[in-house]
Amino acid sequence: MNILPELKSRFRVVLSGLVEDPTELLSMIRPAQDATFGDYQANVAMPLGKTLGKPPREIAAEIVGQLDLSDICEPAEIAGPGFINLRLKDTWLVERLNHAIADERLGVTTASELRTYVVDYSSPNVAKPMHVGHIRSTVIGDSLCRTLRFLGHRVISDNHLGDWGTQFGMIIYGYKHFVDQKAYQTASVPELSRLYKLVNQLVEYHNARTKLPTLERELAAQTEAVTALRNQAPAGDKAAVKKTNKEISKLEDKVAEARENLVAAQATLSAVESDAKLCELANQHANIATDVLEETAKLHRGDPENRRLWDEFLPKCREEIQKLYDRIDIKFDFEYGESFYHDRLAGVVEEFEKHGLAKESDGAICVFMDGFDAPMIIRKKDGAFLYATTDLATIQFRMQEWKPDAILYVVDHRQGEHFDKFFAAAKLCGYPNVELRHISFGTVLGDDGKPFKTRSGDTVGLEALLDEAVQRAYTVVSQNDDAKPHGPELAEAERRHVADAVGLGAIKYADLSHNRTSDYVFSYDKMLALTGNTATYLQYSYARVNGIFTKGEVNIEKLRAGGESIQINEPAERALALELLRFSDGLADVVEDYRPNQLTSYLFQLTKVFFSFYEQCPVLKAEEERTRNSRLLLCDLTARTISQGLNLLGINVVERM
Repeated sequence: MNILPELKSRFRVVLSGLVEDPTELLSMIRPAQDATFGDYQANVAMPLGKTLGKPPREIAAEIVGQLDLSDICEPAEIAGPGFINLRLKDTWLVERLNHAIADERLGVTTASELRTYVVDYSSPNVAKPMHVGHIRSTVIGDSLCRTLRFLGHRVISDNHLGDWGTQFGMIIYGYKHFVDQKAYQTASVPELSRLYKLVNQLVEYHNARTKLPTLERELAAQTEAVTALRNQAPAGDKAAVKKTNKEISKLEDKVAEARENLVAAQATLSAVESDAKLCELANQHANIATDVLEETAKLHRGDPENRRLWDEFLPKCREEIQKLYDRIDIKFDFEYGESFYHDRLAGVVEEFEKHGLAKESDGAICVFMDGFDAPMIIRKKDGAFLYATTDLATIQFRMQEWKPDAILYVVDHRQGEHFDKFFAAAKLCGYPNVELRHISFGTVLGDDGKPFKTRSGDTVGLEALLDEAVQRAYTVVSQNDDAKPHGPELAEAERRHVADAVGLGAIKYADLSHNRTSDYVFSYDKMLALTGNTATYLQYSYARVNGIFTKGEVNIEKLRAGGESIQINEPAERALALELLRFSDGLADVVEDYRPNQLTSYLFQLTKVFFSFYEQCPVLKAEEERTRNSRLLLCDLTARTISQGLNLLGINVVERM
């Protein structure tokens, strides 16, 4: 039995007699912030007071009089203006804990309403190496899949690979003009990566040259507008001065943005023009941007040579990405990339036109929707299709093939406008009932508050990121082992194994422990700390619990199966018991808005409560054997809950650290 859903279910029976839809009120039943007021608190009476025109305390008394919680809770108490405080019965806590001892699921039941989810995440462009920006989509999506599956839902994970876009046009162009055949034969992927970067740099150079005069004019115009507004600023009238200053501030932001764009363009130009070889290549390939698009178009038209090169490059690039997925234990049920849907795109456009949902505008086929200033283009004037067309073909396939109740797109926040339009268009074309959610996330930042990059300004490669984390973890693990009172305990191979689990776990947890919509500053030191809300702390806590069993020579599996039971006699024991049974609440919080940080918060809180229990309640030195065994079982449930929780985050535990 999951506590919070059960409490809400009991309240729903009563509240349904007071309001038509009690859903919003049920969200006000939460764990109590202060244990002195009980274990859970229902704040439903105050808003009902306004709705029903009665004193909240009177309404609270009416609710309590009808509530049937006698099997779970002590008699409910009404506090203050109408707070309903609930305290779970100790006998009920003990019963649930003893059930959890023998339950592989630790007492967590499956969801009451099971759904089919499609989770679309990671989705790298396979023509270039994965970098730090891919980590958020990958680990958030993986954790959501694991959690939803654990709760009994049918989950289909789909890696929508970018295997058909302009990036392949760049590689094909680069291969035809710049390839080092010896390097390609020796190490194909690094050479293909070099070609992509080179062609992209040349394309950006020519784009910057074209845009430079416009950027200069924009900066001059914005600067002039600020100066003019300052000269016209009124004097004396405080309201007018305040309004003008606000307008000046907005214009100054535009000046800063225009200056930043100009500086970026100048840096792009300088990087090429300061390098004689690059400058020569740029002059020789003045039309490279157009030529790259043509190579892409030829690939899409089925040009034999470009298709042969694509067939040759794709497996090599995909194999390199798979090495990283294997390393961080990421698996997908399907990997239908953009190329899979290419033959379906024309049909999507025809379907929209057939039902009058799209029309021509300046030669392009567009979907016009209420609430949007600009339409969603699904076929360009030159006949080319867009990402929006592919996304519509993708949802069409997924609905036909898997019939999901929900599709989650784990993609960074910058794609928000695209998904707003795409979801609106999807509902127009016959999918109004499926839940479509953009699981957006923020940016990984460096110490300077800008997107995390190397010292040279390049995007940090994911493989290098993982290598660095594991090496730093090895240092932490070795120092910790060397500092043990009786000397080191871990052999070199075990140190390496632990460092791998700790380093990779630290990377994942650092990401997942933040609210996904927020940016966060990347710090190896913080994520590998043995204290605070880190994977390292939780892994260390798990290892310490196992250390109790080793020190006491306890066969915990035998004790678990031997019929011993948990008892609650001390406040610290009760606090730990309650926190263990809140595991299901933590998982429900994750699913409510698809936020894995709710699970990390729960695990961190559980660990803090456990160590408080451990300090106050002797385990191995308990006065009675029954008490000793009860506390050992509490330790066991704690370790198993930490292990299961970390597993749902995609993180491994180790027996010793």
